[in-house]
Formats: sequence, structure tokens, C-alpha cells
Amino acid sequence: MPLTLKRRHGSPNWYIRGTVRGLLVDESTGTGDRKAAEEVRAVREAELLKRSVHGDSATRTFADAALSYMEAGGESQHLAPILKRIGSKPLATIGQAEIDALALKLKPDGGPATRNRHIYTPVVAVLHHAARKRWCDKPVVARPREPKGRVRWVTHAEADQLIEAAAPHLRPLVVFLFSTGARVSEALYLDWRDVDLDRAHVQFIDTKNGEPRGVPLHPRAVAALSSLPHRQGAVFRRSLPHVTASGVRRPLGPAYEVREGGGGQIKTAWNGMLRRAGITDFSPHDCRHTWATWHYQANRDLTALMALGGWKSVSMVMRYAHVNTSHLAGSIGGIWGKSGDTAPARAVKPKRGAA
Repeated sequence: MPLTLKRRHGSPNWYIRGTVRGLLVDESTGTGDRKAAEEVRAVREAELLKRSVHGDSATRTFADAALSYMEAGGESQHLAPILKRIGSKPLATIGQAEIDALALKLKPDGGPATRNRHIYTPVVAVLHHAARKRWCDKPVVARPREPKGRVRWVTHAEADQLIEAAAPHLRPLVVFLFSTGARVSEALYLDWRDVDLDRAHVQFIDTKNGEPRGVPLHPRAVAALSSLPHRQGAVFRRSLPHVTASGVRRPLGPAYEVREGGGGQIKTAWNGMLRRAGITDFSPHDCRHTWATWHYQANRDLTALMALGGWKSVSMVMRYAHVNTSHLAGSIGGIWGKSGDTAPARAVKPKRGAA
């Protein structure tokens, strides 16, 4: 029988009841207004009829697929703004052109890496999940090409220059970044509950790869954290207690706002530090590159580096083994014989009969 509206005892809402091509329906319209309920009924009946004829791919939306994907354990990060834009779109209408337009709309100033991470990766993951459920075809999507990974690191002496040139509130953070290899967001949102100075240990709970990790603290990091005047809430603050030039006492500054990746909240202080230190082309994330380069140079242990830095593959840390090869200098000396030997090579007699 066709779908009709019915009242249920004790409920103010209208209910849809009936069958569409053998599919039994008994569900609330969510409204007590008869006219609005009739519109819901008509849309629902048309949807079910279309699905029964053409299959799920004709009616399943991106929001349906995203919900199923997350219920199956899929990563929800970055999906919220995407759902606002294309959540109601049928899966069959989402292809390369739509994803390209979405990336341009949501990340107009983003580079290839940002658009890949925030748009292409989550959208394609949802579409692959939907394809496995036969709600749509398997997606074939070209992603923006990213430039080769940049590894910028500084020497210990240069790191000391930066620390010395940092503003008082920034200095403990810089020491911490150089000492732990933390991502900027992991450091900015670190809470004292996750720091154990007695044990010289820190744990990062909300990490980029979703897996918590612990890192031992170098004595220099312990000293920097111990110098902070507070032991509750956010570890790093926008300012420390100080007296202004006019004699006004300022209390401990607020915590950094929670923004994805940190959001450039230390940009001004960071640029001032670089200017005073006389060092250029060095970003906060380069502290992580520096820590990893130092760690490999000192320990030659890729497994330990992966665990402490939170990388999931050897390929991600191999670049730190390649970037600083000074420890291999001794192996080069022998390729011309003794180091510094410039004697000409002994002539090789040709074999008998050779032309």
C-alpha cells in the first residue's frame, strides 16, 4: 500500500506508514504539522521508489557515507567543513571536478599539501568506504602534486642563538621543541597533567596520527619547564608575568587558542627571534626536523626515532639519515687510497691481443 500519515497514541508527531515496492516503512516525520509532514512523506516515498529502481548509488548521500565511515572507525578529522558543503550531495554526483572545486572553496590559500590533507584525503577515504558497500563506483581522483619534502635544520650553536634571542615567554617553548621533536600543535596545547618533571617525561595525547606517545625529557627541557611560574592548565602561554615599562604588573597570559596545526599563533614572536638571532628561513616545524636530525646523528637508530617522533613508516624518517652525513666522512677517505694521496694511479697493462 502507498505511504500514508498516521497518528500514534501519545505522540504529537505524524508517522509515515505503508510499503514501497515491498519495503515496509514505519517512521516519524519529526513534526506535528500536517502540511510539513505531508511534504516529508512525499519526499520519502520518492526517495524509496528511486532507490528500489536504481539502487543505493542513486540516493545515498555523502553524509550517509561519511556517517557509515566514521561508525566503522574512520578518521573524523577534517570532515566537519566538508559535510557542511557537500553532505547532502548524492555520491553519484561527486567526482574530480566537484572535489577540486571543494578544495578551492574551503582552502583558497592552501598549498597542495594542505589541500591534500584537509580535503582530498578525507573525501577519497569516504568514497572508498562507500564503494566497498556498493553505494558508488570506486573513485579515481587525481590529487595536487606536492613538492618534495623540505628538511631544514640548524646546528646546536645556531639553536643556542635562537634560544638566547627568544622572548621570555617563547624561550621555554623553543627549548621544548628542540628537545622533544614535538609538533607545534602538540606543544602549544600541552597540559601540565601530561608532564612529569620528576620522572623527566612528557606524553602527547592528541597527536596527528591519532596515537598517543611518550617522550623522555632532556635535562635542558626539564630546566626550561621548571622555570615556568605555574603548574596548572596549559604549559605554554602567550606571555609570562611581567612589569610593563609604565610599571603595570601583568599576570600570566592566556593559553593559546585551539586551532588546527597551531594556526600561526607564535608568528610575531618567532619572526622577532629570527631577526635578533640573524637566522633566516627557519619555521617552528623545522625544530622537529632539527631534533630528528640530531637524534639520528647521535644514535643511528631509526626505530627509536620513529617511536619518539610518532612517525608510522621508515620512509618518513629515512630523510633524516640522508640529510646529515658528516658521520660518514671517515668512510670517504679510502676511496682514493690513503686520505690526501694524490699519486697517479698505476697504469694497467692491456691484455695480450687486445686492440
